Amino acid sequence: MELVVRKTDLLKELQLFQGIVERKNTIPILANVLLEAKGDQVRLAATDLEVGLRGSCPASVAKAGSLTLPAKKFFEIVKELPETEIRIEEEKNGAVKVAADRFEARMQTLPKDDFPTLPELPAGDGALINRKLLREMVTKTQFAITGEDTRYFLNGALFVLRHDGMTLVATDGHRLALVTAPRDGDKSAEESRTILPKKTLSELGRLLADGDADIRFDRGESHIFFEIDGRMLVSRMIDGQFPAYERVIPKNNDKRIEFERDRFQSAIRRVALLSNERSRAVKFSIESGRVEIASHTPELGEAREQIAVEYGGPAMSISFNAQYVLEFLNAVQTDGIAVEFKDEVSQTVMRPVGATDYDYTYVVMPMRI
Repeated sequence: MELVVRKTDLLKELQLFQGIVERKNTIPILANVLLEAKGDQVRLAATDLEVGLRGSCPASVAKAGSLTLPAKKFFEIVKELPETEIRIEEEKNGAVKVAADRFEARMQTLPKDDFPTLPELPAGDGALINRKLLREMVTKTQFAITGEDTRYFLNGALFVLRHDGMTLVATDGHRLALVTAPRDGDKSAEESRTILPKKTLSELGRLLADGDADIRFDRGESHIFFEIDGRMLVSRMIDGQFPAYERVIPKNNDKRIEFERDRFQSAIRRVALLSNERSRAVKFSIESGRVEIASHTPELGEAREQIAVEYGGPAMSISFNAQYVLEFLNAVQTDGIAVEFKDEVSQTVMRPVGATDYDYTYVVMPMRI
């Protein structure tokens, strides 16, 4: 194999593969990226056997062929090269020469036949999805996924696709993030429910970051496919029954307070500095016209801050994990947020105020301290 490729084109692709490749080296070939040169492009692929990615970039191919290279080191070398053309050539001794300008390196390869075969996209048109809305949905839910729960179905987010809407929901048992957005799809298509693994959602977020074009979603018997800007993200589905999330959302929270998001976020950040590092507990003392946020740790001290609010209900105190609240506030983009609650021990609901493109509901359990 022999080809010449622009650094900017190659670097852009390689960067997207860094989260895919297997770093633990339990199977050495999984730390490599597959390069396949043919025609006027070089195709790239990487997988950890659970999540895979295919991409390509323009290239001048002198000799077609395929080979594998260590993904991390190859990326680091390309990143440090000057803005010029890079020449990649497979040599007779099995090494691969990477050269640009006055730089030259030889890298060891692993047999391309050892590289796993990625599943192929199912036949059919798939479903078109609004990229901007899906990007918002991923941002607003992925932080609520647990990565360590023995209930493996909680190690992912449930993606529900209907002809008139789509829903993404994640929970770790202590809080739940739910986003629903409208959609104008094929009315004859059946509803699909898929649990997306945490890593898949993370990589999907990276691929959705830039651009506005719609994306394509497909699912096979055991894999799902996202086609984004000519790239293909492939993932295994989590096989399991996601919890009945609708039951978790309280319907009778009769008390509501609206906060200015930045003010609320800043106060919690300051007060949480003296919270217990393990529980991250902060206490909300709610009275007519004000909310006091406080923390107390015997070894560190205590902190408190008051926020003026419009509230005329009964006084009460309710405690939360500050990190759970801050992660919600980091994901919200509206100027205001609403907190709806019933009492000190029932689930509290938080929502953005003024969001028009989607419905965002965040449910968090109070702490007992």
